Amino acid sequence: MGGKNPYIEEVKFTPATKKYKITFIKDGAPIEVDPAKMPYGHDGLPGSILDISQGFQKGIDHACGGVCACSTCHVIVHEGLDSCNEATDAELDQLDEAPGVTPKSRLGCQCVPDGTKDIVVEIPEWNKNYAKEAEH
Repeated sequence: MGGKNPYIEEVKFTPATKKYKITFIKDGAPIEVDPAKMPYGHDGLPGSILDISQGFQKGIDHACGGVCACSTCHVIVHEGLDSCNEATDAELDQLDEAPGVTPKSRLGCQCVPDGTKDIVVEIPEWNKNYAKEAEH
């Protein structure tokens, strides 16, 4: 993981235990998320939307390394939000800094689906990072 932010409360979440699907709007096809393969990336909470997007190279920008210290991984969860952990005060404080916040907005690094429902996520246009580093 990208590390922990020592200045915020511990995030409580229930990790997924069965496979489910996540669809990133504008990318089309649903992705099957297998909890046995988590974490997919190295930033954000294990099984978070940011973690999953890193594993499938969906381009969610994240300046702080996924430790809830910025708002660059802002996403909008259109379907399945009720299967995700509750937002903490620290997350809500960071979301106050994000442009285009809606009632369904979350930080991708903090939002962890529990796998009971499929998820549909919008990555705001200003957020997408299409620059890719070569594999090392």
